Amino acid sequence: MNPKAKTLPVDTILQGDCIEAMRGLPDKSVDLVFADPPYNLQLGGELLRPDHSKVDAVDDHWDQFSSFAAYDKFTREWLSEARRVLKDDGALWVIGSYHNIFRVGSALQDLGFWILNDVIWRKSNPMPNFKGARFTNAHETLIWAAKSNDRKAGRYTFNYDAMKVFNDDLQMRSDWTLPLCTGEERIKDADGAKAHPTQKPQSLLHRVILSTTKPGDVILDPFFGV
Repeated sequence: MNPKAKTLPVDTILQGDCIEAMRGLPDKSVDLVFADPPYNLQLGGELLRPDHSKVDAVDDHWDQFSSFAAYDKFTREWLSEARRVLKDDGALWVIGSYHNIFRVGSALQDLGFWILNDVIWRKSNPMPNFKGARFTNAHETLIWAAKSNDRKAGRYTFNYDAMKVFNDDLQMRSDWTLPLCTGEERIKDADGAKAHPTQKPQSLLHRVILSTTKPGDVILDPFFGV
């Protein structure tokens, strides 16, 4: 794909390393980026329930980094490509947990993004803290950021009135109570197991897209299922 081209195919899945795949996309061709990057959970050992059954934790290779420095380098690389492919009036959403969201936020600001909101996704059905050693981790944080604070570049999209109607004619707040992805919504593999351990609920993506895109916009998800 020619990086200088002005358009790119829509409704397309590009398989491969996300950074390398983004390098093949045209400059300023995307209206919105939604990113659910690895959280770098740094898990050590198995996590067990009180009945000693194993918790299906995120221990996949794609979430394992040798150090914080390695994770920071990876974060800056994918954010730099996301910034390049975004239109000047485009925006980015990135979701994370306490393990990584502060590091991602710092990188965003260093690269010139302008943070518009942090949104708390409060899980109505969070996984318990089985060891009883900490508070139940009942939320994740989304950062919504414009490509820059340059007013001349054009205003990012925010469908304020639509979100107000969606919220019983009240201003939509930055704390969203939504359930985890469970049951029939879960994508399964051939063996009936979860295809991805951190699949996000459709209700969350629906709210992001409804609030910050227009019909016909191009949305890039650089971590689609990996």
